[in-house]
Amino acid sequence: MVKRKLGIPTWRNLSKNKVLKFAAAMPEMATEVQLKLIEQYSAFKDLSKADIDAAKEAHQSTLAANENSQEHFYRASQDQRDALRADLGRDDLSWEQRKALHDRLDRNVRQVYEKDSESKQFLGTGMKWVTAGGLAALALSVVFVGGKVGGASEGGSDGSQQEQD
Repeated sequence: MVKRKLGIPTWRNLSKNKVLKFAAAMPEMATEVQLKLIEQYSAFKDLSKADIDAAKEAHQSTLAANENSQEHFYRASQDQRDALRADLGRDDLSWEQRKALHDRLDRNVRQVYEKDSESKQFLGTGMKWVTAGGLAALALSVVFVGGKVGGASEGGSDGSQQEQD
């Protein structure tokens, strides 16, 4: 019933947009719908945890690949700087040749700086995605727990009124 109202065949089809629409509509839902959702809370919780675990694993894999790539780049850059320093140590170079080697060394250092900045930006973006996923799962849990508390208090007040009547 709940999946039908959300327009999804299985809980795996629950998208971020559906969660946001669902969360916004929760207060307007009938009590029986809210209660059905509460019954499904563990499925939502498990799905959220699985999504967070998958995002965490993908993020860790991406970090490892990025670190490996960075290491290869830095090693190659260091090798180039070592070769340039060795060439600069030669006594038979003209002023133009020394200037060209210094220019190449300067370019190498700038490339390392740019690569480092690029990596930091990449890592920052990745952390934002992981944090956003965690916050979305937390928000979903809060919505369901809030609905559970609201549904329980509504049920309790309805029950006490019926008993009084």
